[in-house]
Amino acid sequence: MVRSPLGADPKSFASHRAEVMRCALVSGVTAKTKPKFRMGRLDHVHIRVPDRAKAAAWYAEHLGFETVERFDFWATGFEGGPLQITADGGKTMLALFEASPRQPMLKQETGVAFSVDAEMFIAFTRALPGAIRALSGEPLVPDNIVDLDLCWAFDFADPWGNRFELNCYDYERIATELIAPDGISPVRYWPRGLYKRSGD
Repeated sequence: MVRSPLGADPKSFASHRAEVMRCALVSGVTAKTKPKFRMGRLDHVHIRVPDRAKAAAWYAEHLGFETVERFDFWATGFEGGPLQITADGGKTMLALFEASPRQPMLKQETGVAFSVDAEMFIAFTRALPGAIRALSGEPLVPDNIVDLDLCWAFDFADPWGNRFELNCYDYERIATELIAPDGISPVRYWPRGLYKRSGD
């Protein structure tokens, strides 16, 4: 006769297994339990500088940073955008924002940006509104999503005013599987035509 792992007869083992499954169901530990949202990996940190070119040169010479060409539009396509630089091949970046009369040399308040894949970004969006607040102090809602042409993003704050950004770079998938079917009206900081013309 085959012995059960408990060294008892099969009926006792079956009874024990049933009890384990019952406890798992009560505690919500099942194969179908919805995964808890996680912010993903650190993507970039916003830095304010007087001159982006000089700052980029300093970071390159002393800290080994280089510009990230795939985000060149943000630096050259419109006024006030960031120059993205990296020291690890684009896995994490510094976003250099240049001070100007309209963007004076003030302490940076934008905070830290994280990125997630499309599946997690869609799940996060469809779970809104919740306890997370937009920078306005109102509950974060799907229409707070920002269309940055190269990615989608949410800007929000924790209860103590610290600012965060959540990005997803799977642009087309978010557009077709979230924005269009859910009827979301994204925020834009510049006309879409600027990005289209930059590729001509």
